[in-house]
Amino acid sequence: MFDILIFLFESYFNAGRYPDSEKLAVKLTAAGFEEDDISQAVAWLSGLRQLSLSDYPAAINESGSRCFADLERQRISIEGLRFISFWEQNKMILPVEREMIIDRAVALNRENLSLDKVKLIALMVLWNQHEDLDPLIIEDLLTPANSAQLH
Repeated sequence: MFDILIFLFESYFNAGRYPDSEKLAVKLTAAGFEEDDISQAVAWLSGLRQLSLSDYPAAINESGSRCFADLERQRISIEGLRFISFWEQNKMILPVEREMIIDRAVALNRENLSLDKVKLIALMVLWNQHEDLDPLIIEDLLTPANSAQLH
């Protein structure tokens, strides 16, 4: 499914949006993705599209520290949780965006999502919420976590 998310971002970023679910499924099938992955991605993206800032209390952006629930710690790796906290503390994301990222990570129903997968989820959430993304943010989110070790 994560290959599909990368494909969508690379294919539709300049257009601003990806197609609706039916057209998207056809395009993904034509691109050679497996039916199970397509179904999972379309369902996950449907949940992403339904996320709205208005679904969260306005006071969330004035709240203090965030403690992660057991389920969140099971689903998201410690590196992923640190990344989310770091970005929030450094004002890269708002607390409400943090909650959206956590929501979409937990929705995958997978254990111990790696930092790279959490970064891709963050990219998709931010793309869904913002018209313009800073190129440095995009680069950071698309850069593999272990790329610093390659230099």
